[in-house]
Amino acid sequence: MPRKMFVIFGASNILCMVFTISQAFKIETFPENKIVAQIGDVVSLTCRTTGCEPPSFSWRTHLDSPLNGQVRNEGSNSTLTMDPVGFRNEYSYLCTAICGSEKREKGIQVEIYSFPKDPEIRLSGPLEVGKPVTVTCLVPDVYPFDRLEMNLLKGNHLLQNKDFVEPMERKSLETKSLEVTFTPTNEDIGKALVCQAKLHIDEIDFKPKERETTKKLQVYISPKNTVISVNPSTRLQEGGSVTMTCSSEGLPAPQIFWSKKLDNGNLQLLSGNSTLTLIAMRTEDSGIYVCEGVNQVGKNGKEVELIVQAFPRDPEIEMSGLPVNGNPVTVSCRVPNVYPSDRLEIELLKGESIIGNKNFLENIDKKYLETESLDMTFIPTTEDTGTVLVCLAKLHIDEMEFEPKQRQSTQTLYVNVAPRDTTILVSPSSILEEGSSVNMTCSSNGLPAPKILWSRQLNNGHLQPLSENSTLTLTSTKMEDSGVYVCEGINQAGIDRKEVELIIQVAPKDIQLTAFPSESVKEGDTVIISCTCGNVPKTWIILKKKAETGDTVLQSRDGAYTIHKVQLEDAGVYECESKNEVGLQLRSLTLDVKGRGNYQDYFSPELLVLYCSSSLIIPAIGMIIYFARRANMKGSYSLVEAQKSKV
Repeated sequence: MPRKMFVIFGASNILCMVFTISQAFKIETFPENKIVAQIGDVVSLTCRTTGCEPPSFSWRTHLDSPLNGQVRNEGSNSTLTMDPVGFRNEYSYLCTAICGSEKREKGIQVEIYSFPKDPEIRLSGPLEVGKPVTVTCLVPDVYPFDRLEMNLLKGNHLLQNKDFVEPMERKSLETKSLEVTFTPTNEDIGKALVCQAKLHIDEIDFKPKERETTKKLQVYISPKNTVISVNPSTRLQEGGSVTMTCSSEGLPAPQIFWSKKLDNGNLQLLSGNSTLTLIAMRTEDSGIYVCEGVNQVGKNGKEVELIVQAFPRDPEIEMSGLPVNGNPVTVSCRVPNVYPSDRLEIELLKGESIIGNKNFLENIDKKYLETESLDMTFIPTTEDTGTVLVCLAKLHIDEMEFEPKQRQSTQTLYVNVAPRDTTILVSPSSILEEGSSVNMTCSSNGLPAPKILWSRQLNNGHLQPLSENSTLTLTSTKMEDSGVYVCEGINQAGIDRKEVELIIQVAPKDIQLTAFPSESVKEGDTVIISCTCGNVPKTWIILKKKAETGDTVLQSRDGAYTIHKVQLEDAGVYECESKNEVGLQLRSLTLDVKGRGNYQDYFSPELLVLYCSSSLIIPAIGMIIYFARRANMKGSYSLVEAQKSKV
């Protein structure tokens, strides 16, 4: 017990000293034994003494680890500050105070935790009635997680509870989660999900020990029960109008979209309103229209098919080619864009006779516009000209309230006749004299009347067009105009042709009459008299020798006459007569033959050689003749015996 103290006014210093001396040496800490701190906070441990002034202070951990803080001593107080506090500060700290020979110690346990945020609620997708969804409750950056407890509630109903009692392998901040899968129902609309997290550290009173997050349920219903109403009908006439209204159920209320399905399957967006109105309808407006109800979780569609003008146009008559007498031709009767085609009947008539009939019952499953046709083949004759082809199409639907239910088309037959009996008339003749004129007239029978085309055939076989008139006239003809001329009769049904050969004759000209080697020769020489004519075909050449007693026709070959060993009597006038069917031309020359006495150099070296050769050849020939005769008389011949007898 402290001693009783007396208080004397004016002597306060003395009284204080007396009071201090009377206190015992003690140590105390703030907080007293333990502190639990949030990671990241600033923590101060204070050690205070009484009964000693000034004491000596020191701090350490029970494992002699670093303090990881700052120490500040002021009189009888010592403060250890950790800024910020973390995993490295989770120890038992010991404060030591020495006063003279006395020593006092006091420990403080530092525990840390992390519980900085409220839990997070995450959904795997939108909440759609009837479709499972996973809810995840996350507690981020928690420590120590082995003291964590989590609850997930839907309204007042506990969906799941979880304690994280597994051992911690190391000190670290962890994010823990709780997952629950459930299937939303209509009753869940307006309810809330609640995620509760509790960190059980009961020894120390700190806030908050419990955190929670609430998320209101937004429950969706995918669009369904989509319906379409059409006014007045899905079958329409060209130029008409139609209104289509669409509705769909869902939560939130679906938005309506109208589209048209294209040939490739894609959708062409038309409108975002529940009502779609189409006016002034055309055939190409036929097709499948799609209404879709769409919200955040899905869509639901409905289709309707509009048919515009099931029987819009008259049939079309087409032919595989021109009707030609005697040639088969195919007639096609086409009915375009008809629906339903399984109720269509097509008849094809030639005059009053039905030549073809067809029903299309096999198309019963086709739900779109069709172009159907009937094809028939027949052989036209000239008697068919003027006859009418009739294509009659009938759509057997009595309940359809539109006209006509029967359509037809007609076409008058004009039968063509291919060109034939083509003839050519040449005046005055196909054989002409050069410089004269000729008319070649061509005619050809056919229907329609054939067109005439004159051509000349070239050496390579090609045709060179000359005229499109029926008469081809050539004036002042030349030999080059000779050749083959072709007339063609042409119409839509074919071609017929005729040829004529034109021959242009030319009188002989450019005659050449020559003597080789010269017109003046010596007696005994060889002379060739030759007559040639220019490039004129079919020319006869006659060589003559003129005389007072009468002309002598020479036996020439190709216009050439050879005189061997010319004699003096061969001298004279020679004449060439060149003629053909058109005319003739004459040329003449005078051959001069000189006698041997007229030449002093008669025995020339060349003649001497000739004479010497003759003196050897003539005896040899005589011996051969002699032995040949003897062989004929004896019936055999021996060259050895012959030589012996000669010797």
